[in-house]
Amino acid sequence: MWELSQPWWEFIARGAIVYGSVFVLLRLLGKRSIGQLTPFDFALLLIISNAVQNSMNAGDNSVTAGLILAGTLVCLNLLVGKLIFHSRRAEKWVDGGPVLLVHNGKTIPKALAAEEITPQDLQTALHREGVMNVADVRYAILEPNGQISILKKDTKN
Repeated sequence: MWELSQPWWEFIARGAIVYGSVFVLLRLLGKRSIGQLTPFDFALLLIISNAVQNSMNAGDNSVTAGLILAGTLVCLNLLVGKLIFHSRRAEKWVDGGPVLLVHNGKTIPKALAAEEITPQDLQTALHREGVMNVADVRYAILEPNGQISILKKDTKN
């Protein structure tokens, strides 16, 4: 139950390699995929976690190996958090930057396509903010967390 089948440091190395690899794969999915999980996206994440499990634990199902791996993953996550807090460059690489989707009532098709935001996705975000027509939007911005922020045009003018 407690005895390791591999050296302790190998679990740390395996955990770090898998963490980095999955991080890069999820980053390649883009902001939309992470910020707006569909049931399919959620299923994919569950399948990925199952797929990489054995590569991290090397077939060792001991409590000790599980605790080492959990500690490694938590520490790596904390380190990435500290890194992006202290470095703008790291934050931009890890989180990406905001993307302008609508400017003064006009959609930006290239930005929508690059971020794989469909017109229906954009319309849904507008409706959530009580906006029925894209012409009433000054700015719509895809934030690094995958949410779409809407700034309405001033209706007093």
